[in-house]
Amino acid sequence: MKQKITFSGHSMIFNIAFIGLNLLGLTFLVLGNHENFVDSSGLLNMVGLILMILTIGGLILFKGKMMMSSVSRVLVGGLFIVSGLVKANDPIGFSYKLEEYFEDGALAYRIKELFGAPSFSLEFLMDSALFLSILICIAEIVLGVLTIIGGKIKIVSYFMLFMMLFFTFLTWHTANCDSEATFVDRDTYEMNDPLAQQKLGQIKANKENEDKADDKNITVVSKTSSELVIDEVKKPQCVDDCGCFGDAMKGSVGRSLTPTESLWKDIVVLYLVIWIFLAQRIIKPNKPKENLYYTIASMLVIVFFAWVFGWYFPIFFGLASILGALWMLRAGGKYLANHYGAALLVTFLCGLLVTFVLVYTPLKDYRPYAVGADLKLKMNNGVEGEYESMLLYQNKKTGKEKEYSSTSQEYIDSKIWEDSDWEYKDMVQKTIVAAVNPSIMDFNPSIRADELADAEKSLPFVKSVLDTSTVKLLKILSLEYESEMEIPIEEYELDLGGFPEEEYTILDTLVSISPELQDIEIKDALLEQEKVVLIISRNLEEGSWGGIARMKELYKLCKKNEIPFLMICNATRDEINKFRKKHSFKLPVFSMDEIELKIISRSNPALLVLENGVVKAKYSKRTIPAKDKFKTNHINN
Repeated sequence: MKQKITFSGHSMIFNIAFIGLNLLGLTFLVLGNHENFVDSSGLLNMVGLILMILTIGGLILFKGKMMMSSVSRVLVGGLFIVSGLVKANDPIGFSYKLEEYFEDGALAYRIKELFGAPSFSLEFLMDSALFLSILICIAEIVLGVLTIIGGKIKIVSYFMLFMMLFFTFLTWHTANCDSEATFVDRDTYEMNDPLAQQKLGQIKANKENEDKADDKNITVVSKTSSELVIDEVKKPQCVDDCGCFGDAMKGSVGRSLTPTESLWKDIVVLYLVIWIFLAQRIIKPNKPKENLYYTIASMLVIVFFAWVFGWYFPIFFGLASILGALWMLRAGGKYLANHYGAALLVTFLCGLLVTFVLVYTPLKDYRPYAVGADLKLKMNNGVEGEYESMLLYQNKKTGKEKEYSSTSQEYIDSKIWEDSDWEYKDMVQKTIVAAVNPSIMDFNPSIRADELADAEKSLPFVKSVLDTSTVKLLKILSLEYESEMEIPIEEYELDLGGFPEEEYTILDTLVSISPELQDIEIKDALLEQEKVVLIISRNLEEGSWGGIARMKELYKLCKKNEIPFLMICNATRDEINKFRKKHSFKLPVFSMDEIELKIISRSNPALLVLENGVVKAKYSKRTIPAKDKFKTNHINN
């Protein structure tokens, strides 16, 4: 007779103890591999491994698989819901992270290396990054809900196992990426492609400089009249943040998980998923009373992560998703009163959320340019690192090592350099205070001095720069050669004899920008303005300019009230001039790095209002306010 499998197994008390000690052992293993516990890593790893082995054996012996899988379902289900939500809150931001991985020097390099496939590339997925971002977010949430309610566990466990194996491989790659390593990248070009001609030119130049070792990084594999195949030695593009929780960790905790921390997070989740996978045959859909227990337990997990991230929307969305799925099981009718119907309902709720944040803005803005952020403060909240040079000596007989500060009295008194038993090994740098980069580092809109148009020159803070960076010139005519030339007026006055009146005629007096002035940077000026309005566009050609009529109205309103109004974008001056002409909008335009523009706003374009360096408002392309509303909120206020 087949023994009935129960939740408690052979002993509820023993199995609860085994589970508690098992999770404790898992915690010890994680801590033992963390950089903050290097000194005790051996002990922690040993104790953790012993606890894991003993408790897994105990759970098998006392038939505790059902109870352990239940705990795993609660933890994994809650985590999947939160993880999916923080990414669904900003799917565009997550798509940027996926694009980083899809570049040839990122994840593809590892595939090339492991499988000897130099032609392998993931760049074809670039255009699908946003779709994949949305798909992953929704999949995580749906799988999390189904795991909690016990729906289609066999299918769900396979999907979760596949996802966690892939994510663990991804974070392993990130944690072990060596930026100094090299790999061979094979690319195929059509001969009429300008890049093909560029590569051929590079190869020709390399042959002419064969004595230079670093020039031998590109070789021709095959060449026909229509196609060029080359192998090029490149260095990996290491991704320093997996994007597992979007910007939520950085925005709430102050930093993202390190690559190693991300790897161990995925190892822990994978371990829990394996328990669910192994128990898939004995896990049944929840009974009504079980639904109550699983819902409460999983909500406690969600509440904890919501508290960590400082965002409580996941509590409401998670509860609505779980209860909605359970409601569908009862009221879904002939075709939808099942777990597929429950999954469809959760997918629909996720779709509504994603659509809203794509159309408007993320519900929770974790980026450093969120409304209310003091940009001046965030640009100066970094910590300068403090380091000390340490002299390392080793005992020739015992191998024991000693460190001394090179400037300490202890080192001077020891006279260790005179002791024949000790030898100097190395000088190492010890971190006293770890350096921390400021939250904002790359906000620096600028313009080349020779690209200034009247629109930029009209800004008061640009005028002040020009007033102190101009030179007076004389435009003179050489009568002998009938040619014009411009010379500094000081040069003319100091060397009057060199320009006799019978040979040269003064035509005009000019004022020009000093040749020493190359770029005009306006960061400090913007942050000091009592009020300034910025249009943010990461790409002028790809921007949705349906609201430009409103922008023009706001530009006129701000100009009337002497409030600076300008655009910051990533574009060439030709593209800017084309934009001005197309839209008949001659506003001041400055340039900045595209990556930073993406951080400022996911919307292209967006409208930003700053007051004394503080972000007072941020409007997406679909929420540009009308003139009267803007006047009430930002002019009269």
